Amino acid sequence: MKLEQNDMSLIFSQTNIPDVFFTEYLSYANGDYVKVYLYLFFLSKYNKDVKINDLSKKLELPLKTIQDAIKYWEDNGLLIRKNQGFIVTNLQEIELNKVYKPKITMSATDIKKVAESKSRATAIDTINNEFFQGIMSPSWYGDIELWFKKYGFDEEVMIALFRYCFNKSALHRSYISTVAEAWYKNKIKTFSDLDLYYQKQEKVKTISNAIKKKLRLSRNLSEYEEAYVTKWNITFGYDMDIIEIALKKTTSKFNPSFEYLDKIISDWHEHGFKSVDKIMTYIENQKNKPVQKNENTKKTSSFAQRPYTDLNNFYSNI
Repeated sequence: MKLEQNDMSLIFSQTNIPDVFFTEYLSYANGDYVKVYLYLFFLSKYNKDVKINDLSKKLELPLKTIQDAIKYWEDNGLLIRKNQGFIVTNLQEIELNKVYKPKITMSATDIKKVAESKSRATAIDTINNEFFQGIMSPSWYGDIELWFKKYGFDEEVMIALFRYCFNKSALHRSYISTVAEAWYKNKIKTFSDLDLYYQKQEKVKTISNAIKKKLRLSRNLSEYEEAYVTKWNITFGYDMDIIEIALKKTTSKFNPSFEYLDKIISDWHEHGFKSVDKIMTYIENQKNKPVQKNENTKKTSSFAQRPYTDLNNFYSNI
């Protein structure tokens, strides 16, 4: 690996790291990767061949860690591979390109309108001061403006989005975009929408904990199991009093199946039942239905076989 050099006495030389490295890259990178980058940045001033094995010994890091670190910084654009070695890119130039390079998803008119919005500017200023200690990188401004345009959030929701990700210790673009997309799919536009969404999520969490307790599960529900609970509570509108009727069937099962529970609860929803009374009446009617004999059953037995479906079997044992 060959790195370029400035002809300067080592004892008097300095290595200046742009501030954007600390605001944009430091908090997201593995500590060993940061160590490798800083040393490469330092060595880029000197016109010598640097071998990966030598880096491994100098930094006291495994060879694979050095290779992974170089790949990481290359993927993030801080290193550019050449036929022999790498170029350490100019961080300030990268950030300038992010800020001034036209975005195909936003017109010049859109950007101007956003910039002229006082309330939006205030929101961005709040995000800068509360979550970036007043030193938010310029590239974030374009991203925030784009999210305003794409998702239609009001200013309070945008601030709440950053606060949520900050509290999760995940204040990076990919995570923020993922959360924003989820909120958008749940039709969140205003802070009232967000408040209602939080209330629904809290209710689902309460019901999930109640189900865990009823089923005596020593683990948290999986993502797929929580999706079932969300379906029963938010989509179907069923509270714990109705869900518990289905849970009672699982008392004799060693490993209760959420798929089985969903089949029962979905059956009630398809019949349009909204109350415990309606469901209990339905269950009693199902239990009292006459049993149909199987015509193909051999007469060698004195008892007719009962060809229950899963639902028939469920209702016959409640």
